Amino acid sequence: MTGQDEVWLQLVDEPIAAIVSEIEAEDPELRALVASPEKLLAFRTFANVRVGIVLGRLLVEEEVEAYDGSETWVETLLKNPEHRREIVAEVRAVAEELAQDEGAEGATPDEATRTRFREFARRELES
Repeated sequence: MTGQDEVWLQLVDEPIAAIVSEIEAEDPELRALVASPEKLLAFRTFANVRVGIVLGRLLVEEEVEAYDGSETWVETLLKNPEHRREIVAEVRAVAEELAQDEGAEGATPDEATRTRFREFARRELES
């Protein structure tokens, strides 16, 4: 990855990660739902993706003024309390889904699944 690529990824990721972090800080119960390091990592990853999807949808649905240097389209969208509530609800849904998925933590594929995957990967590499 080039330095320019890294900068681009940070520019794209930082606003969304900041939104998720802010929501997480505002609601300590979220951290309780995703207490293990593995669940916290999954929570932040999925929350970033799902917030990005919601923001993308809102950008398409809403008319946002052209960027004039004062605020980003994300900041503009988040000014609307309804949009903010939707994003908070999406982040909470991620935490709740992970909390309900107790059986999946530490789960590993059985030998038959590993064998099927190896066969699939071998076929893909050969084609």
